[in-house]
Amino acid sequence: MTDPRTPAPASASAPAEPPPEGDRLRDMLRTPGYLKLLVLCALIGIPVSLAAFWFLVALHQLEHLVWADLPEALGWSGPPWWWPLPTLLVAGVLVGLVVTRLPGAGGHIPASGLHAGGATSAALPGVVLAAVFSLPLGATLGPEAPLIALGGGLALLFRDLAQAPATPQSTAILGAAGAAAAISAIFGNPLIGAVLLMEVAGVGGPQLFAIMLPALLSSGVGELVFTGFGRWTGLETGSLTLDLAAPFPRLDAPDVLWSLLLAVVMGVFMHFVLAGGRYACVYVARRPVAHTAVCAVAAGAFGALYALVTGNSPVDVASSGQAVMGSLASDPQAWGIGALIAVLLCKGAAYALCLGSLRGGPIFPALFLGAAAGVLCAPLPGLGLVPGLAAGMAAAATCALRLPVSSVVLVVLLLGSGAMIPVIILASVVAFVVTELLPPGPAVPPVGNAVAAPAAGAK
Repeated sequence: MTDPRTPAPASASAPAEPPPEGDRLRDMLRTPGYLKLLVLCALIGIPVSLAAFWFLVALHQLEHLVWADLPEALGWSGPPWWWPLPTLLVAGVLVGLVVTRLPGAGGHIPASGLHAGGATSAALPGVVLAAVFSLPLGATLGPEAPLIALGGGLALLFRDLAQAPATPQSTAILGAAGAAAAISAIFGNPLIGAVLLMEVAGVGGPQLFAIMLPALLSSGVGELVFTGFGRWTGLETGSLTLDLAAPFPRLDAPDVLWSLLLAVVMGVFMHFVLAGGRYACVYVARRPVAHTAVCAVAAGAFGALYALVTGNSPVDVASSGQAVMGSLASDPQAWGIGALIAVLLCKGAAYALCLGSLRGGPIFPALFLGAAAGVLCAPLPGLGLVPGLAAGMAAAATCALRLPVSSVVLVVLLLGSGAMIPVIILASVVAFVVTELLPPGPAVPPVGNAVAAPAAGAK
């Protein structure tokens, strides 16, 4: 008779418990194939970064040629109000031809968001040409999506040239590593490249967002509570911070309340802009070349209308907004209320049209729209410029990307200070919830000659 206190022997059919996560990670790092893959990623990062650098240089030089040198050569001090009409007509026709004639359809359609994978070496010529024909000629888009496709495609091309084994794991890892190396070039920080690609890849699926959103929200609220209670009591708990001199205001209750309201408004505004991009894509899919040209000219018409109404340069609308956003943040007094409203409406409409027709990325125009909304709302009692900028950019970027963590990191890095982190987190989470609860609009149909994409877990 056996002692009841003695544990019964394990059944032979009982499943073995999985090893702890630490052991699994250690075993993976000891695998020779994985270590070789890490070395290959490090080596590939060098040519990919160089290619991304020269790609951005070429885009910048072409943009300066089209919008500064050419008007000056024709006798104007700057581009006239009608300048976006012919440039974007040319862009629409050329992009339509690339989409329909070359493999890969010129890269991902911006209205479908960012993607971690999908680039192949066969699609690279079309991706580069579509970006060159779109961005310097006035598309209201950024260079981040072509950079992701360029980096991922080049990484896989170098792997094939090195005759390395082509496995699903190596395809996913090398594609993400190449994309992260390329995207870091535009943001000037490797952290945002790694965070962005991790979140775009959707590691963990919906469960990641289910856990991440409450954690992100509670951390922002907790920071507000700690900050406010510490000021009220005068006591200190100690924190891991660096005492950097920065002219950032101290957050107070009106900053938080106005930022939450701004996040809701931007969530609704960006929802209509992004839904408009999806409808434009459905329209373009019927006749890609002709309808791409129509949408591009319509986007140019909004740039021309803005220039006529405000007397400002059409570049404010017909560009990614990266350079204009810097002048907006540094000298907001130069923008009147009418100009801010006009640029929000006209750039928002041009952005929607370009999202569904041309090729580029959604980040920089969204950041500009958020910054313009923040500057517009800054005179509200108790808000201020910096909290308005922080909340507006965080809300708009989150709506456009559907990536709250990446949006928070990006806006914090852009501001160069962590003083606004609580407002940024709250605005990001609120805008994300508002956008997800609203109907997304029609699905983005495939346009052009898409090629089979490697299994990289695109979101």
